[in-house]
Amino acid sequence: MALTELNFEFKPGNPKSIVDDWSHVGVVSSSDLEVLIEKGKACKGKACFHVLTTVVGFDNIWETVLQRIVETTGLSGVNVSINDNAATPAVVKRRILQAIENGGGLQ
Repeated sequence: MALTELNFEFKPGNPKSIVDDWSHVGVVSSSDLEVLIEKGKACKGKACFHVLTTVVGFDNIWETVLQRIVETTGLSGVNVSINDNAATPAVVKRRILQAIENGGGLQ
């Protein structure tokens, strides 16, 4: 099975980072995904996303969903790695918010 690799960077208006150094949630299974958030010096003031997905042709949907999450939460100063197996946008949002919560929240 081929994977699509996507990379995005967003800079929120009100930047906040996770409290802990890293957070991990989810598993790669049918219609689910895994999210790893790590504080990253290279992404100072931005949220940098690296997505590996089994789905082809939904780059603009990924960009929109991730951008909205960053705008809503202020998530920044982090590298976010996502391993996806056809999760819906609602699952993507839920898993990222869970990873933020598991990372001690935002400060």
